[in-house]
Amino acid sequence: MKLFTCQTCGQTIHFDNRVCVRCGSSLGFLAQDVTLHALVPEGEGFWKIAPNEGVYRFCENAAHDVCNWLLPADSPHAFCEACRHNRIVPTTDPHGLERWRRIGLAQHHLFYSILRWRLPHPTREEDPNSGLVFDFLADEVDAGGNVVNAAMTGHEAGLISLRAAEADDEVRESVRVSMGEPYRSLLGHFRHEIGHFYWSQLVRDDATLEEARRLFGDERQDYAAALQRNYEQGPPADWQNYFISTYASSHPAEDFAECWAHFFHIVDTLETARAFGLNTDPKGHEELEAEVTFDPYRAPNAGRLVESWIPLSVALNAIQRSMGQPDSYPFVLPPPVVEKLDFINRLVRKSE
Repeated sequence: MKLFTCQTCGQTIHFDNRVCVRCGSSLGFLAQDVTLHALVPEGEGFWKIAPNEGVYRFCENAAHDVCNWLLPADSPHAFCEACRHNRIVPTTDPHGLERWRRIGLAQHHLFYSILRWRLPHPTREEDPNSGLVFDFLADEVDAGGNVVNAAMTGHEAGLISLRAAEADDEVRESVRVSMGEPYRSLLGHFRHEIGHFYWSQLVRDDATLEEARRLFGDERQDYAAALQRNYEQGPPADWQNYFISTYASSHPAEDFAECWAHFFHIVDTLETARAFGLNTDPKGHEELEAEVTFDPYRAPNAGRLVESWIPLSVALNAIQRSMGQPDSYPFVLPPPVVEKLDFINRLVRKSE
């Protein structure tokens, strides 16, 4: 994630900021240039981007403080580039709104990467059969408020469902512990599920499909049987030699989605490190030297990403441990995984 600058006063501003802390300017994100802008009022409900021409308005979800993305004043859309994909959203009572705001921030962070790579993201209006659409689903509860049927997170033919309750830290953490996962986050859910969507969008021609099956396996394997086997028997004993996670080893489709999510994690974190000028240069430990001198979103190959990512992630994990916190990136990247990440990098770059 890049750092941004308030065009009014020069203050550093961040992606999730709504107002400049120095000058009080309202801030809005414009998908067309993937930039957070300081705004100047231009009549009721309309804004200009200082000092440029053009009049804009906020996405309608700004009324709930869920979104601060902009649309041209004459846009036929009510919602921004991200929110127009939403079909079912959380309730607007205080608890529901808090969930929606956390979900919305993760979703907009996802779309930042989609826009940076210029990845296709057709809506259901543009592609009625497999366009991208989100349902943020509530659990079924009884009269006493007890969960009787938890909503499921998943993907099917462009529809990404997310259990809204996972916006609550205690719910998400309890699921993580019960599933034996080292990491679980809203942004991770979005990045994983969007991987399933982009398989159908980008893995289409015969040559690409053949290479994908060589790397990840045949996605036509019985999915239900594979997951059942994984839950009953666990991952292969040597899974760490070939997969990014135990879940990735359950089925080729999950391997692709897991690698897709980690590709997003790595690239966006490296861009953040570059924006802050973070380098690693530990004296006497030259193997941990790293400097992000390139745009990770335009990396020529995964090897270039990984040679910077490994030292940086080691440093991040060490800092977390010094704070008594779990590792930020509790994963290892064996050579077969790097090869899979390189395939995804080429897939993404080819779609630009």
